[in-house]
Amino acid sequence: MRYKNIVKGIFKSRPNRFIAKVEINGKEETVHVKNTGRCRELLRENVTVYLEKSSNPNRKTAFDLVAVEKVREGKENLLVNMDSQIPNAVAFEWLTGENPLFSKNAKIKREVTFGDSRFDLYVEDEERKAFVEVKGVTLEHSGYALFPDAPTERGVKHINELVKATEAGYEAYILFVIQMKEVHTFSPNKEMHADFAEALKNAYNKGVKVIAMDCVVTPDEMIIDKKVRACL
Repeated sequence: MRYKNIVKGIFKSRPNRFIAKVEINGKEETVHVKNTGRCRELLRENVTVYLEKSSNPNRKTAFDLVAVEKVREGKENLLVNMDSQIPNAVAFEWLTGENPLFSKNAKIKREVTFGDSRFDLYVEDEERKAFVEVKGVTLEHSGYALFPDAPTERGVKHINELVKATEAGYEAYILFVIQMKEVHTFSPNKEMHADFAEALKNAYNKGVKVIAMDCVVTPDEMIIDKKVRACL
């Protein structure tokens, strides 16, 4: 997944979940933040961020904040994509290309309803039928990728619905797209949302496949790369 018209800026503040103040070419701009999560460990004053300039002249904000250089003590900055909309797109690209889950002839649809939930992807691959729910991961600590970074009852609902899908004869996957490199393990964030962690472990024990993949991230692109060990 590649962006267009990427510019570099310096993060200043975040008045609310939806906007940030960013210095671009010496001028402070109000920009749209494409992630309503907390992201406090990422968006610190004066960190370097990357923004996509909109081609729509009528927008209230001319830029979308899509990536940030995470400051790490004693290490080089780590580039993290924090666009919450991009994981679905890169997952679709990955599954329609070379991937270990389905054949190259698999048919993939987006946003398909099952029960009371709408899953991100539905796959038909000869006799196989599968639902795939995608979760973007931006929280990292000492090489561990963690999800969620805030309580998510919606996430718990999706997991429980995936269990019902397996009971109905479908394959079910939850794909954690880690929006960075340099992580060695993925784990549910028990301290943030214990119910999510418990639901994920229960789903795994009932046949839902849990997969975590890291990504190659540049200021203007994100591509799914390698599998990361999932520790539930």
